[in-house]
Amino acid sequence: MTEPDIGTEPNAVVAAFERAKAGSRALLIGYWPAGFPDEQSSIEMVETMLANGVDAVEIGLPYTDPVMDGPVIAEAAEVALANGATHQTAFDVVAAVSGTDAPILAMTYWNLIEQFGPGAFAAELARAGGAGVITPDLPAEEAEAWVAASNTADVARVFLAAPSSTQQRLDVVADASSGFVYAASLMGVTGTRDSVSGDARELVARLRAVTDLPIAVGLGVSTREQAAQVAAYADGVIVGSAFVRQVLDHPDLQSARRAVADLAADLARGVAEGYPA
Repeated sequence: MTEPDIGTEPNAVVAAFERAKAGSRALLIGYWPAGFPDEQSSIEMVETMLANGVDAVEIGLPYTDPVMDGPVIAEAAEVALANGATHQTAFDVVAAVSGTDAPILAMTYWNLIEQFGPGAFAAELARAGGAGVITPDLPAEEAEAWVAASNTADVARVFLAAPSSTQQRLDVVADASSGFVYAASLMGVTGTRDSVSGDARELVARLRAVTDLPIAVGLGVSTREQAAQVAAYADGVIVGSAFVRQVLDHPDLQSARRAVADLAADLARGVAEGYPA
């Protein structure tokens, strides 16, 4: 197993996991689409999440063909795009909410980075204060250009591992990552679930055998109880659709923002409660 080539000091993403561990809890990572429902509102929602217990946030770049996203995030992306969201919207949102100990990451399909230019994307994100990038559809085996660009900009890389991944592929994913490894709890698209797949615990155990990087579990976590369940074996808990749907389910942004605050606080209690004694 090789060590991530990103410098001698822990990057901001790894440092956040270390702070959470020192506080005897898992890291709570939220997700919000840039520009949803508009740019200023997306900034306010992220600020609300961070003020109520979320430790790090993924800013999603809305995309016209979000094949890995479930209906909630896909609908949010449609709204954001209809309101004019672009790459620049995402960079502006990152810039507006960065500057604290909470790392802000971008989450984007590789096609958007490739169109923008890997080096230019990494540099622009770094200038905005972004700490890392999650690339859910970029195979780690084909990431040479992105590894070089992200190293140059000192931006952490996060690749996905799935329950179906072979042990050989987990090695490759772990070696290519430099922030944390995203363990998908199940095969499928994003969205809330009644329960978190039992495959997630096994996947985390398999990843622990090949990397010392933090491992965060996402897809399907939406409640305090589920967050506690995942925090019992993972270093981080990722929640996306449950936050985003608050805007879709509430009649106005003020009530949606209150719901986002309540959900963040509840999930924060969960990641602390579930942490192994």
